[in-house]
Amino acid sequence: MNWILLIIAGLFEVAFAACLGKAKETTGTEMTYWYIGFVVCLTISMFLLVKATQELPIGTAYAVWTGIGAVGTVLFGIFVFKEPATFWRLFFITTLIASIVGLKVVSH
Repeated sequence: MNWILLIIAGLFEVAFAACLGKAKETTGTEMTYWYIGFVVCLTISMFLLVKATQELPIGTAYAVWTGIGAVGTVLFGIFVFKEPATFWRLFFITTLIASIVGLKVVSH
């Protein structure tokens, strides 16, 4: 169950990064809504991370959480914000995914 909470926390990390990206593209009231979304997603992400680390090793949990956030944010940037999908970006994202899976496999 803690791994599921950690994955959801990582997805909310992607969401708060996406909210920052969208806030940068907007102005006025719409920008305010994106910043409110950022704060809500950040709060949920941190709460779930705290809950997950009550049972999981902090080093592993934090690395997986940031890894999910990093991979998800890069992919979100590629698909939504039309950021470049170069060979090296995709290569290093793949190695990051392999590292996250490896940490999960070796954690007790």
